[in-house]
Amino acid sequence: MARAVTNQRKAIVTVVAWIVGLAIFFPILWIIILSFKTEGDAIKTPIEVLTSQWTLESYATVQERSNYFRHFWNSVILSVGSTVIGLIIAVPAAWAMAFVPGKRTKDVLMWMLSTKMLPPVGVLVPIYLLFRNLGLLDTRIGLVIVLTLINLPIIVWMLYTYFREIPGEILEAARMDGASLRDEIIHVLTPMAVPGIASTLLLNIILAWNEAFWTLNLTAAKAAPLTAFIASYSSPEGLFYAKLSAASTMAIAPILIMGWFSQKQLVRGLTFGAVK
Repeated sequence: MARAVTNQRKAIVTVVAWIVGLAIFFPILWIIILSFKTEGDAIKTPIEVLTSQWTLESYATVQERSNYFRHFWNSVILSVGSTVIGLIIAVPAAWAMAFVPGKRTKDVLMWMLSTKMLPPVGVLVPIYLLFRNLGLLDTRIGLVIVLTLINLPIIVWMLYTYFREIPGEILEAARMDGASLRDEIIHVLTPMAVPGIASTLLLNIILAWNEAFWTLNLTAAKAAPLTAFIASYSSPEGLFYAKLSAASTMAIAPILIMGWFSQKQLVRGLTFGAVK
C-alpha cells in the first residue's frame, strides 16, 4: 500500500524544490538583469543594480560590434550537424551492443566512456597540428568532426541504455516476417525508441552548443560560434560586465527557449525504461 503523503509534506517539498530551482537559475537571472544595465550600473551593489535604470544600450552596442546572426548560424550548424552525424553512427553501434553483444562489448563501452575523462587540453596540440595540416582550422567541417567525436560516447551510451529496454522478441518477430537488418533498425527499433532518441538529440545539441574549449582553440572568425562571440567581450582592458552579460544572454536565449518547449520530451526520454 502506498504511503499517504500529507498536505504539509507536499508544501515543504514544493518550497524546497522552488528554493533549489531558484538557486540554480539565479546566475542566469542575474546575467539577464545585468544585460539591461549600463557599464557603470553593472558594477554597483546588487540593490543599486536592481534600482538603477533599465536600458537596451548594451544590446545595441553588442549588435553593432559583432555579427550576432553569423555566430548564431554557426552554432546551429555545428550543434545540429554534429548531433545528427553522431546519431547516424551511434544507432547501429548501440543496436549491435544491445542486441548482438560480444565478449568485449562491456569493455568497449567502458573504453568509450573513459575517453570523456581525458582532459581536452591533453590532446589539443596533436589535434591542432592535424587540423592545420589538413586545412580544417576555422572551418565548420572541422568543428563538426570534433564535436561529433567528443559527444559520440555519450550518444552511444544513452542509446544503448534505451535499446536494452526494448524486448528482443519484437526484433525477432520482425526477422521472422522477413525484415532485413536495415528495415529492423529503421522501421522497428527506431520508432520504438523515439523518446530516447529525442532526448539524446536534445541533450547533445545542448552539449555541442555550449562547447567552448574546442571552438575557442580551433576557430578564429569564419566558423566561430556563440561561445567565441561571448569570449570576445573579455579583453586585456578588463571585463565589460553589461556587454558581456548582453552577449551571454543572446547566446543562451535560443537554447533556453528550446529546452523550455522540449522539457516534457526531454524528461520522458531521460526516464525511458525506468520503473514507473
